[in-house]
Amino acid sequence: MKEQLQALKTAALEAVQQTNDEKELQQIRVNYLGKKGELTGILRGMGKLSAEERPVIGELANVVREEITAALDEKKAVLEEKALEIQLQTEKIDISLPGYPVKRGGAHLLTQIVEEIEDLFVGMGYEIKEGPEVETDYFNFEALNLPKNHPARDMQDTFYLTNELLMRTHTSPMQARTMQKSDKNQPVKMICPGKVYRRDTDDATHSHQFTQIEGLYVDRDVKMSDLKGTLDAFAKAMFGKDRKIRLRPSFFPFTEPSVEMDISCKVCGGTGCRVCKGTGWIEILGAGMVHPNVLRMAGYDPEEFTGFAFGMGPERIAMLKYGVDDIRHFYTNDTRFLNQYHKA
Repeated sequence: MKEQLQALKTAALEAVQQTNDEKELQQIRVNYLGKKGELTGILRGMGKLSAEERPVIGELANVVREEITAALDEKKAVLEEKALEIQLQTEKIDISLPGYPVKRGGAHLLTQIVEEIEDLFVGMGYEIKEGPEVETDYFNFEALNLPKNHPARDMQDTFYLTNELLMRTHTSPMQARTMQKSDKNQPVKMICPGKVYRRDTDDATHSHQFTQIEGLYVDRDVKMSDLKGTLDAFAKAMFGKDRKIRLRPSFFPFTEPSVEMDISCKVCGGTGCRVCKGTGWIEILGAGMVHPNVLRMAGYDPEEFTGFAFGMGPERIAMLKYGVDDIRHFYTNDTRFLNQYHKA
């Protein structure tokens, strides 16, 4: 059997040395070392050997297997290296050909509007705050002068998760959160952009999810004239220096007095047209002086401190600024719409 093993090794090594094909090399491996290969066939006869001969033949068989395997692996590495060299020599890249154009994305129109508003108010000394979208009933309502069973709660159809947790209906809770955490000897100037949620039927002008930007300024001796000046600067920066504003009395539970702000119609310049329904004005946002109860619950003395707050919708601003006629365009991800507002 020793002679058989030596002859098998010689034949296998010679076959490995002579081949120059990877497939043929793999076949040699199968022929000599496979489950039905020649080495296995020889080892089947070990049962006829004496007890003294078996370990000797077994050790020799292992040596033969290792030598053949090493020769196969070495030959495989050589053939793979040669194949790579041939591939490198035959394959060339024509660097003179033009590349494929890469389509670049851009910020969503609403993101652009939010960032533009943020830049404007940061320039006026405001900080940007962020708050949780899952809010407590206390901060969403009670801390904003909307106690349990207050009729004004019906104005905001709410997604309740539990009796005390809900999807925030406005970004106004950050008024209370910011004032409660603030140093009462320092002024508070902040805006809070973010998503809000209301149980509403989606149509061209309404959505169950939309964005808001809340603004707040609290300090000693803050007046309604400060609010008007701030909103006038905002309107001119967003819509043009020729735009005018007007404030109309309104009602919000967390401000007193409360106002709705209109801007002069861009289409007709204030003379009246179909867009502004003949009034010359377009409603843009709500605002007012912070209610004394809201100040008191946040730890401020309303006899010493005053403030104003405002809330605006970036969707509404984008629709007016760019003539978008359907709020659903912002959420349907139609690239034909979105690509119109990509900035270079």
